[in-house]
Order: sequence, then C-alpha cells, then structure tokens
Amino acid sequence: MDKNYEQLIKKARERAIDSIARNIDLYGITLSIGHLYGTLLFQDKPMSLDEMGEALGMSKTSMSTGVRTLLDLNMVNKVWMKGTRKDYYAVEPDWYQNFIDYFSIKWRKGIDDNVQSLQKSVRELEELSVKEDLPEDMRESVGQDIEKIKNALAYYNWLSRLIDTFESHQIFEYVPKEPGAH
Repeated sequence: MDKNYEQLIKKARERAIDSIARNIDLYGITLSIGHLYGTLLFQDKPMSLDEMGEALGMSKTSMSTGVRTLLDLNMVNKVWMKGTRKDYYAVEPDWYQNFIDYFSIKWRKGIDDNVQSLQKSVRELEELSVKEDLPEDMRESVGQDIEKIKNALAYYNWLSRLIDTFESHQIFEYVPKEPGAH
C-alpha cells in the first residue's frame, strides 16, 4: 500500500479515536480510557493488555484499570483466544447498547443511593411530625419538607421508568435508531 494512503488512514483513525475519547470523557470516563476504547474499536482483532499498552504507550497496569472500567460498563468483552493463556478484549460495537448500559448502570446506582437517603429522611420527618410537643411552626415546616422529598421520590420513580424504556429498547419506538446503524 502506498505510504501516503497509510498515513491518511492513520491520521483519520487517530482523529476518530480522539473524538470518541472526548465524547466518552463527557460521560465521566477518563480520556485515556476513551482512547483505549477507540483503539480497540479500530482493531480488526481482539487485543491483550500488552498489545494495548504498546499501542497507547501506557503501562500494563493502566491498561488493566482501563479495561476493568470498560468491562464494568459492558463496553468491552473478554474474548477467548485458542492457544494462549493471555486475556484478550474486544470492543462492544453497538454504541446504542453502550449508551444504554453506561447510563443505566450509573443512573440506577444514583437512584438507589438517593432513594434510600430520601426514604430515611421521610420516615424520620414523619415520626417527628406526630410528636405532640413539636411546635406548630416546625410541624408546618416538617410537612413542607416531606412534600419536597416526596416530589423528589416521584422524580426518581419517573427516572427509573425512563431507564426501563432504555433497557427494554422501547426508547427506540420514540427515538428510532439511525437507518443502517447497529
């Protein structure tokens, strides 16, 4: 192949990988992990940690941390390779599913943590609201706080149902995938 073509292809891939990394950075994943994902995306075969480290000029430890993050987010898969004991990884190419998995994992964790805290606050405030010696102005304030927290809980219930539409792929009935995309 002509050297100029190779350079053009390399430059286009590097630009695409950098763009992917910056996009993933918006989701709270580091640029280096985004570069790792982009590098895996443009490989025509699974890569080992050593190969990733060599391609990105990073340590095996950094690659291991990055791959673990991508595995946890279902953005890469461990792939078995005949004749080797090394672990190999390949990117999950379905960007729609990557988005769904990433946000579902993050949102569900946030929802669970927040709902538990808010439910505890409601219980405590409801117990307080029935105290006979609670001054009337405080009782009114507690009642208003309970309403605010219940509104927040209603929001988290809605958000959970929204996540359900992503996970069930019902979202694509309302916002269809681009034609030809997978």
